[in-house]
Amino acid sequence: MAELLGVDQEYRDNAAAGRLRRIAPRRLNPGGKAWLPVLHTRREGAEYTALFSNTARAHRLGKTHDWVVLYRDQGGGERAYTVVTATQGRLRGLRVVRGREAECQRHYETAGVLGRA
Repeated sequence: MAELLGVDQEYRDNAAAGRLRRIAPRRLNPGGKAWLPVLHTRREGAEYTALFSNTARAHRLGKTHDWVVLYRDQGGGERAYTVVTATQGRLRGLRVVRGREAECQRHYETAGVLGRA
């Protein structure tokens, strides 16, 4: 969990600082503007590509600069993860990997960010 959240943090920090190459998504980009920062990085033998979500739902909810999609390839195929800021419950305000909220909660408890339930 720490690895995924670490890549998310690296991506958001570098995107905010303007240090990443930007691409012009084909979808949902009528002006053709290169607005979408992309990160390529390696961690623990895995290759990651990270970018903000460019889905219709992300646009509709105003989350195009919050929801981050991570593509992880460790040589055996690619897996995708979506990292968001939790909006409710004990994890509210913290970054979580969708579908892995329980693991994120344990991660934050172990790190001392959350008290144990």
